[in-house]
Amino acid sequence: MKNTTYPRMHVSLYVKDIASTVNFYTAFFGQPASKVKAGYAKYELEEPGLIISFVQNEERVQPNFGHLGIQVATKELMEERLNVARNLGIVSLEEIGTACCYAVQDKFWATDPDGHQWEVYYFHEDVEFNDPKYALEENSVCCSPNTVSATAEAGVTARESKPRIRLSELNKQGASCEPGSGCC
Repeated sequence: MKNTTYPRMHVSLYVKDIASTVNFYTAFFGQPASKVKAGYAKYELEEPGLIISFVQNEERVQPNFGHLGIQVATKELMEERLNVARNLGIVSLEEIGTACCYAVQDKFWATDPDGHQWEVYYFHEDVEFNDPKYALEENSVCCSPNTVSATAEAGVTARESKPRIRLSELNKQGASCEPGSGCC
């Protein structure tokens, strides 16, 4: 089989309102749309190599599809993007030193007008522990009061208030906490 190179990835999302979508993504990507038509917008990004289009069709907007993400090359770049996103008022959650997808990451989240969640993250290292909050259907954070979670020993910071979940509830859902992590 021939080795195929794909220069850019393409994603298309359904949205409720193209104007609010263009306002959000122009701020989030830091560049204007390359094409805007009635009920349609497209952004062409060089880094990461991505073509993303939005089609206004409220009936086809689907909640809870997962999330989208952009990995950055350095911790400094993640912090720079976080500061820009903070100044634009589009940060929905900040997490520093979190164990997500079995990797320690620094990240922030931004949520577009239709609820599509984006993470911008810096990868530190692979680990054997996955924070249980990423496995839960409701995306409830385990042990995270208003500003700093009880897993602060692991460096996890959350700026969003979520209800606590008992360890017995996590175990019923197949999740687990790393021994000694302070979780739950």
